[in-house]
Amino acid sequence: MQLGLIGLGKMGANMRTRITAGGHQVVGYDPRPEVSDVASLADLVGALEAPRAVWVMVPSGDPTRSTVAELAELLAPGDIVVDGGNSRYTDDIEHSKVLGAKGIGYIDCGVSGGVWGLENGYGLMAGGSDADIARLMPIFDALRPEGERADGFVHSGPVGAGHYAKMVHNGIEYGLMHAYGEGYELLAAEPLITDVEGTLRAWTHGTVIRSWLLDLLVRALQEDPGLAGISDYTTDSGEGRWTVEEAIRHSVPANVISAALFARFASRQDGSPALKAVSALRNQFGGHSVRNTAGEAVGESGAPPSSPVAGT
Repeated sequence: MQLGLIGLGKMGANMRTRITAGGHQVVGYDPRPEVSDVASLADLVGALEAPRAVWVMVPSGDPTRSTVAELAELLAPGDIVVDGGNSRYTDDIEHSKVLGAKGIGYIDCGVSGGVWGLENGYGLMAGGSDADIARLMPIFDALRPEGERADGFVHSGPVGAGHYAKMVHNGIEYGLMHAYGEGYELLAAEPLITDVEGTLRAWTHGTVIRSWLLDLLVRALQEDPGLAGISDYTTDSGEGRWTVEEAIRHSVPANVISAALFARFASRQDGSPALKAVSALRNQFGGHSVRNTAGEAVGESGAPPSSPVAGT
């Protein structure tokens, strides 16, 4: 099968390699000429035989929206577009309307696997019509895991379902990662545990909490014991926020996912205004000491430093 692939970053480039290894022809486009097969989207469309299939792997939001809008003007009835990025599912509905008005099919496909997908295969969650999904199955088969793991593909439902499923997947990922992080910190804090990395490694076989994420945590600790070379600043790309918003919309108590998302927000603060307020309140009502910005204890007299009792 022939496929146009837009976006040859870390995942897109690996996907091109895996699809090609599966016996298909991939024509790739990327703004970086050193990795691109063609010079423009128009050239990409021109290099494909009708009916065309074009897979979009660019950042969610405006980059994806503008790419889909441009493809709507370049493609023809009978062609099909797949958005494999992390778009919000509500964007898929709009993309489907814009393309559908021109007779162009649309599939939203959540893709999981990261930089390891080239070797291990990708988990795929697709939304779209039965006919469109069937047409792209050779590509899905080339991307998903092989052999015993070949269940790594699901037709989740109509347009929007693929990215909705991926959104919830990523929300769960937030919670799992934070639980592992808390467990690691607790092990590292206890003097009785003399081999933290070994303990985590022992959990990767036979236990009920074994997982690929745990494998990766062990790998990270082997490469950087104590994680001294990395900061605790953690970004988010949107899916966790959207998951929490959907939980609110459906009145689903997503306590763990919400806490993990808010922990990421906290990681980006040089100093927490909320915790400063807590410290100030403890000092105000109980005379508990606080620390100034230099880390020095102040206000230990039993009354706030600024109160009449403490003196000025």
